[in-house]
Order: sequence, then structure tokens, then C-alpha cells
Amino acid sequence: MARRPLNVAPAGPMTLPETGLGRGWEPAVLMGVTLLLFAFGLVTLYSASQVQALRAGVPDYYYVLKQATGGALGLGGMVILSRVPYQWWRTLAWPLLLVAWVLLMLLVIPGTEQIAPRINGARRWLQVGLTVQPSDLAKMALVVWTAALAVKKQPHFKSLRKGLGPFLLIWAALLLPIAAEPDFSTACLIGLLVGMVVFVAGGRLAHFAFLGLLLLPVVWVQLGVGFRVQRLAAFLNPSADVGGAGYQVHQSLIAIGSGGLTGVGFGEGRQKYGFLPEPHNDFIFAMIGEEWGLVGILFVVSLYLTLILVGFRIARRAPDLFGELLAVGFTSLIALHAVLHMCVGLGLVPTTGLALPLVSYGRSNLLVTLASVGIVMAVARADGEKRRASG
Repeated sequence: MARRPLNVAPAGPMTLPETGLGRGWEPAVLMGVTLLLFAFGLVTLYSASQVQALRAGVPDYYYVLKQATGGALGLGGMVILSRVPYQWWRTLAWPLLLVAWVLLMLLVIPGTEQIAPRINGARRWLQVGLTVQPSDLAKMALVVWTAALAVKKQPHFKSLRKGLGPFLLIWAALLLPIAAEPDFSTACLIGLLVGMVVFVAGGRLAHFAFLGLLLLPVVWVQLGVGFRVQRLAAFLNPSADVGGAGYQVHQSLIAIGSGGLTGVGFGEGRQKYGFLPEPHNDFIFAMIGEEWGLVGILFVVSLYLTLILVGFRIARRAPDLFGELLAVGFTSLIALHAVLHMCVGLGLVPTTGLALPLVSYGRSNLLVTLASVGIVMAVARADGEKRRASG
């Protein structure tokens, strides 16, 4: 009697095993890319910050240790948030918004200078045992709140008054204090971010164009205030004032250009020795270009591109509109920061002072970025559970 062949072929499509973060490859890829960017950021941060740390009289690993401590906390929070049902954020939208607004008001009202001191001409940080940047929380709060309201307002987006109108008052309540810190670039970034969320939900492009025309005089006036007009002039003609307003971008381009194909080598960069301001934060991309060269730049860009594409794929496959808008909003938050930071380093946009997510020094921004990845993972997890239940 002939033996029947053993059937070992899979019954369905191949998928990655259950990881605890959700079934499928998307959460695993997000986790892997996030860890790679964070690890590479710590290595780069050590080289970029050691000179500044020694000049401040602290060990050369001071900034890296603080960043790693914040990262450990943030990674734990990311895993926890990835397992929290994303629908919970709809109930937390208003409380988050209120907390963010109160913290922002502490930065601009008189009499709070003791906990909100003016640093480099701006009041952007609260010092309450630890240093917190309320605008980072405001980004998260506005994405969640905008996504929640956009779901309700979707049938009314054909009307400017009933559709986009209700968003404007709340957006203004948080963006105006941010602009008054002053941090006009962050206010513009958040405005662009929440506008993208509403647009994905069905907002009309014509309404945004009309709103842009109304705000154009305000933007024009703000660009003509103090250092902003100098930065804009330096952007339009970088070689006109390389010792003044154009100094940062000029030194950034020198750093990137000197890196060549493979860089000058880890720890061998020269721009961090007082030439390039904020090499561990606002211009850490230039340090990557100097020490790791074009190869390092392409490596970092490919990681961000992977994170962004996977995030938008998760948004497209989300179980409902709220999940889609959350994934779009938090993926765009990381994407806008990364793209604008790199464009500043390359002299493609005026200097803005935005961090490179997961790489630049700054625990407040790091925690928000990791929380954003965790929420996007939660949307992916819900999509996997829905497909598993329906299959």
C-alpha cells in the first residue's frame, strides 16, 4: 500500500508569529527601526556632546547618560501604549488638551519666571524638578483631540463654519501661547500637522487655502520680527553674512561637506569644537554627515523612510477612521520633525531649531516620539486582531 505524502504546506498566508505587540510584520518593523535610530542616536550623541560636556565640567558621557535614562523610560512607555486600545485616547482628548493648555500658559503669564525661566531669549521649558517642554505635550494633545473631533465633524466638512470652523478656536488657544514663548516655527509645524489630520478626514483644500490667505499677513509680520528676518535673509543668501545670521547653516554645510562618502570617522569630527552651535541637538544631522559621511546620511534617511511608510501603511489598514487619523497624525509628527531638521542642516529651509526624532538630545521630545510610535503600534495591533477575528 502506497504511503500518502505528508502535507506540510501552510494553510494560509505566511505571517510573523505573535510578538506581544500585535500579529504581523508592521509592529515588529516599527520596533526594530525605532531601536536602531535610538541606538545610533546615542552613539552619535556621545561624539557630538562630549566636548560640550567637558567644557561644562561634567563627564563626557553626561548627555548620553541622561538621554539613555529618558530613552529607557520612553521605550517602556512605548510598549505599554502599544497594548492600550487606541480608542481610549478618544476619552482622553479633552483632559490632555486642558493639561497642555495649562502648562503652556505657565510659560507666558507673568510671575512664573522661577519655574519658566527665559533661556536664549525664550520661555519654552518648565523646570519643576525635571525640565519639560510643554509644546511637545501640546503636539500629542492636539493630534488626539483633532482626530477625535474630525470623526464627528466628517459629515460637515463641506461647510467652512460647521466643518473647519470649530477646530480653529481650540487650535488658536494652544498655538498662540506657543508663538508667544516665542516659538513661531513650532506653532507653524503643529498647525500644519493638525491641518493634515483634518485634510485626511475629509477637510476641503479650498478651506485651508482661504485660511492661509487670512493668516498670510500675520505670518508676514512675524517673519519680519527681530532674528526671524535675519534668518530669512541668511537663508535667501547664505554667503552674505557667514559670521552672523548665516553662521549656523554655513558651519553645518562645512560639516556635511567635509564628511565626503564615508565620513572623517567616529569621534573625529571638528565642528563640535565650538564651530557648530548645538551639535548635539539642533544640528546633529550635520554631525552625522561629518563623521559618517554620505553612507551614514543614507542609512539614517532609509530608517526614517521605513518608519514613515510603515506608519502610513498602518493608517491605511486601520479598523476605523479614528485609528487612521491617529496613525496619520503621529506618523506625520515624526516625519515633519525629521524632514525639517535635515532640511535645516542642508540649508534648504530657514533655521527652525527642531530636533531630529530619536537622535537629537532632549528627553521631552524623545518621550513624545516614543509615545507616538507606541500609539501607532496600538492601531496596528487592533488591525491585526480584527483580521484574526474575521479570518
